[in-house]
Amino acid sequence: MKRLRFAAFLILLVSTLAQAVTGPARTRLDAFAQGLHAVSGNFTQTLTDPNGKTSKTSNGTLVLQAPRQFRWDTLAPYKQTIVADGSRVWLYDPDLEQVTVRRQDTEEAHSPLTVLTDLAQLDKEFHVTEQGERDGLVWLRLTSTAKDPQFSYADLGFDANGLARMQFKDQLGATTDIRFSNWKRNPEIPPQDFNFTPPKGADVIGDLPELTTQPLKN
Repeated sequence: MKRLRFAAFLILLVSTLAQAVTGPARTRLDAFAQGLHAVSGNFTQTLTDPNGKTSKTSNGTLVLQAPRQFRWDTLAPYKQTIVADGSRVWLYDPDLEQVTVRRQDTEEAHSPLTVLTDLAQLDKEFHVTEQGERDGLVWLRLTSTAKDPQFSYADLGFDANGLARMQFKDQLGATTDIRFSNWKRNPEIPPQDFNFTPPKGADVIGDLPELTTQPLKN
């Protein structure tokens, strides 16, 4: 369930940031997003529970493409794939041999990472405030305007090269810290990267469409 909530947050995060207050963090966001329609990179993620206990760090790759396509591959210490194809969001857990699928508009109601490829709707979905400088970065805080938000807040940290870090706290008090690296602007992304077919033998839970996409690549 935690992984599903995190998937929902990511896809929402990949669909909304714009027209915020002006300041150093917003200026860096605008500069990074200028002319950007696709981006790929690496991430390192650490989860801290409400009692302050930190889990193992995970890492992997991500790809975003305007307006609504997204892929997040966790590679270690476990494997997990999240794909948003523009219509649905797929979460594949190889260890459980399970696929969870939901309509993408359900996932996108209130979350901030299309921030990079679609600066369009921020003020409708979030209260946005500049948070000043810490850890060598300048920060924006996003607080959802949803009636039942999935997270208490999300902080986006920018360096001179763009988005470097993201921190968010969920409603149970757990904190996720994600560090980004090796951004590539407007790379050529194979269409199949955003296509997903459940692997043979996997249990599928959720709103499964009629499948016309290509199998998931290893």
